[in-house]
Amino acid sequence: MRLYHNLFMLGPPGSGKTMIARRIPTILPDLSFEESLEVTKIYSISGEINETGLIKKRPFRSPHHTVSRAALAGGGRASKPGEVSLSHYGVLFLDEMPEFPKSVLEVLRQPMEDGMISIARANNTYSYPAKFMLIGSMNPCPCGFLGDTKHECSCNQGQINKYLSKISGPLLDRMDIHIEVSPVYYEDLNSKTKEESSEKIKERVLRARKIQADRYKGLNVYTNSQLSSGQVEKYCKIDSDSQTLLKLAFDNLGLSARAYSKILRVSRTIADLENCENIKQSHIAEAIQYRSLDRKYWR
Repeated sequence: MRLYHNLFMLGPPGSGKTMIARRIPTILPDLSFEESLEVTKIYSISGEINETGLIKKRPFRSPHHTVSRAALAGGGRASKPGEVSLSHYGVLFLDEMPEFPKSVLEVLRQPMEDGMISIARANNTYSYPAKFMLIGSMNPCPCGFLGDTKHECSCNQGQINKYLSKISGPLLDRMDIHIEVSPVYYEDLNSKTKEESSEKIKERVLRARKIQADRYKGLNVYTNSQLSSGQVEKYCKIDSDSQTLLKLAFDNLGLSARAYSKILRVSRTIADLENCENIKQSHIAEAIQYRSLDRKYWR
């Protein structure tokens, strides 16, 4: 089972997608002792231990787009864990996802659902843990400037369609949150407005995690993203107005059953972050916004 809401970012070059991805581990709860043991074992098997004692920081892996299927999933002659397992309890960041071969990206579908990766060999089958948060990013078009008000896009529609089609619908469907990242302009860089610090955001995340730990005590469920369909029905109840809004979005966006469940899980997390016992219509509306790319680019 997955522990995290996966994130997909679409935006022009220099808009801060990589910076956002690298900051995510800093707002996640610290590794527990048991999690540290699991991560350390994986790195030990892989021969990647480069520090004394337990690994205490959440992994952040960012493989290059030339990575092979075996390097991503694991395997080889000695059958070592791959990048998906080295990201266990941490973040796997795939920058410029369309540059990765489609066959390599499809490797992600099983571990994203099961939290495990299985590798079949002639005489044996190996399974490695792979509970990671997948963060993917890409430009909106080959040149990167589609929709940018200060740069002209040089791509034709055929090039744009071909570029976007490199990300399969089933893979995109497994991403809980889709966001469009805006270009960064001089005014933004020169702004005196003080933004919220990672420490403050982490405090809010920890409070939400505590709420979830109490709610799911004894269920072997630790976060909202782990909820089964039956559990979503029980713990993500919404009122009639929210149901109407969700139905409208479902029909207009052509959402899948998987996307429907993801909206409810994400809205439950939004409510927890706001310390709200019940999911409100505003939480549903925000979660729906995170599925807008389904229709805008891939439907």
